Amino acid sequence: MPALANYRLFISHSWTYGDAYEKLVSFFNQHPNFKWTDYSVPENDPIHNAPNQTALYNAIKDQISPVNCVIMLAGVYSTYSKWINKEIEISKQVFSKPIVAVEPWASEKTSKIVKDNADAIVKWQSSSIVEAIRKYSI
Repeated sequence: MPALANYRLFISHSWTYGDAYEKLVSFFNQHPNFKWTDYSVPENDPIHNAPNQTALYNAIKDQISPVNCVIMLAGVYSTYSKWINKEIEISKQVFSKPIVAVEPWASEKTSKIVKDNADAIVKWQSSSIVEAIRKYSI
């Protein structure tokens, strides 16, 4: 049997909604035959205390640089995140990274900005998310 590909992923998220991030991590860790490395910014990472906006931008850019795919939660809160546009810019314009938008479970409203920039829009199910990652990763 061939070795599994190791997908390097950046999960864009707000620590205000950290439970959604934790659930995605759980999906990936429990999904059969799926190997991945998390390049997301952990809650206790010093990036959060960057001395200025430029330093924070560059730190996020450094995190996204090596990934195969960017996962963005498409909840309506993403529309109001001050960093979502910068993460999209880094992902698409700086590095040409694919974006997989994940719609929250039973959501009626989602983020137009995230969905407009996504290569794939999937529902909140591990099989759909993993399938999109496998299809669009570079």
